[in-house]
Amino acid sequence: QVQLVESGGGSVQAGGSLRLSCVASPSIRSNQCMAWFRQGPGNERERVAAIYGGWLPTAYADSVKGRFTIAQDNAKNTLYLQMASLRPEDSAMYYCAGRDGGCQPSPSAYNYWGQGTQVTVSS
Repeated sequence: QVQLVESGGGSVQAGGSLRLSCVASPSIRSNQCMAWFRQGPGNERERVAAIYGGWLPTAYADSVKGRFTIAQDNAKNTLYLQMASLRPEDSAMYYCAGRDGGCQPSPSAYNYWGQGTQVTVSS
C-alpha cells in the first residue's frame, strides 16, 4: 500500500506559477506510474500528466502542454507538478495518483490517491 500526500496548492493570479508536491510512503517503485489529475466543480476528473519509472514523462493533457511539467525525485519519493502561466480554467482540486504498471489515462486505473490540494487562479 502506498500513501500519497500532496501539498503546494493555493491561490494565484492568472499568469502566475505554482509547484505541487506529492510525497509517497513508503516509496515509489520503479515499475509504477505516477500521475497528476485534476477535477473542477461539475467536471470529470482528468489526467494532467503522468510519468513512468520516475524518468519517462507521458503525454500531457493538451490544455497544459508547454505550461506544466511533471517530474519525480526518486531519492525523495516525491512527485512534482510545476505549473506556469496559470489560467482561471486551471482552477481545480489536484490529485496525485499512482498505479502498478504502465500509465493509463483513466482515473479508475489508479490504485493510490492523495487527498488533493486546491489550486485557484483568479483573473
